[in-house]
Amino acid sequence: MPHFEDDQQGDSKVLTKTKTRTKLARPRLYKVLLHNDDFTPREFVVVVLQHVFHLTESDASRLMLYVHKNGVGVVGLYPFSIAETKVAEVGSLAQQAEVPLLCTIEPDTGDGDGEGGDGGDDRDDGGDVN
Repeated sequence: MPHFEDDQQGDSKVLTKTKTRTKLARPRLYKVLLHNDDFTPREFVVVVLQHVFHLTESDASRLMLYVHKNGVGVVGLYPFSIAETKVAEVGSLAQQAEVPLLCTIEPDTGDGDGEGGDGGDDRDDGGDVN
């Protein structure tokens, strides 16, 4: 509610308060990259993509083939803590299966360089790629 104040001449003035809003920036996103190797079975890669990144079988197969042909592919974009967790989970599954499957993190530059195929829509809300 406005506050009224009288000046020296008896006129009323309205005093207003200025509200400032802080705009929150979106968290920086990181690419989760899957790397090709000559030893990890293709079927294992598909299962890992389905389990860790919640891809459909067809999307997981498509991404696995992209990585096989190109050497590396982007699985998705995530805030750092989520990307780190996904990479650790892939590493743990690979270690349990005694295969050298490698998954890494790289900052997203936002330049759309098309470096890798993706497993979905690269959502930036921190959710899993569908």
